[in-house]
Amino acid sequence: MSKISFTLVLSCLVLILGIQDFSAQEKSTPMKEQTLVRPPYLKAGDTVAIVAPSGVLKNRNAEIQNAQDLLASWGLHTVLGTHLYSDSNHFAGTDAERCADFQQAMDDPTISAIWAARGGYGTVRILDKLDYTKYKKKPKWVIGYSDITALHSQLHNEGFESVHAIMAAGITKDLKNMEETVATFKDAIFGKPLTYTLDGSEYNKVGTASGQLVGGNLTLLHTMLGSKTSIDVSGKILFIEEIGEYAYHIDRMLQSLKRAGYFDNCKGVIVGDFSKMRENTTPWGSSVEQLILDALSEYDFPIAFKMPAGHEDDNRAMIFGRNIELKVTKNESVIVFDN
Repeated sequence: MSKISFTLVLSCLVLILGIQDFSAQEKSTPMKEQTLVRPPYLKAGDTVAIVAPSGVLKNRNAEIQNAQDLLASWGLHTVLGTHLYSDSNHFAGTDAERCADFQQAMDDPTISAIWAARGGYGTVRILDKLDYTKYKKKPKWVIGYSDITALHSQLHNEGFESVHAIMAAGITKDLKNMEETVATFKDAIFGKPLTYTLDGSEYNKVGTASGQLVGGNLTLLHTMLGSKTSIDVSGKILFIEEIGEYAYHIDRMLQSLKRAGYFDNCKGVIVGDFSKMRENTTPWGSSVEQLILDALSEYDFPIAFKMPAGHEDDNRAMIFGRNIELKVTKNESVIVFDN
């Protein structure tokens, strides 16, 4: 081999090895956690838009009025989406109508928060139609849970915090059964510190963790998998809740997420209410808590049960995208939100 050829081969080899080494370093270096934008907290005189991005609101006028009255008692004004009471079969108006209401609320600089009227199903159908250009110049709180998990996920990936909390149609005339729900909702949107001490559970997986809180309804998180709206939970703490599912459906979703590497770099899991579980003809054979522990048994992060959030009257507010400290023991779990 000539001296020139040998030099050329050696140079190529060094270049290839250098690229491989850089690639390996790039893969092994964890991505720095992004600090999300925090919309301004609400104050007396601000305006909240109530819109319906999901299911139809049949005979729910009284509940929406209750929600308006509640906000008024806090010194807040409300505006209702133009198509709030529209009816397009399953949905609160056509996709175009629901999207138009949400887009209007996002773009209007006089609106400080967007409160989902209810969940159900339908948010995913408008996600890719939303334009965040004006929202990014004047961000505002988006509030809801259940089907609104799709919006929480998209907002997280756009770089914004949001509020997992009760929806407008869930407000009753007598708030006796939801005092903590309403109080924590108010604290979250007005900027008061949030700290929760959860009842202990024999199922708790002991440990401590810190990181951004993300998540929501398990079905919606599973639905987002593989799309640009799916959340990367690396370095984060995941909250999950569910309603009306069979145990094997819960297991199937967790197994799918696990096989996709969803939990590989997760820092911890907080389990909310799994309400109205359906009975299959073939019994699952264990509690939903044990099901979750079994599905996540290979991970060493802490798991806290008994978070009062989800489809129950006691539905405490949480700020998604906010850093939290999580400490889990068998006797109790403590969640402290950064302020």
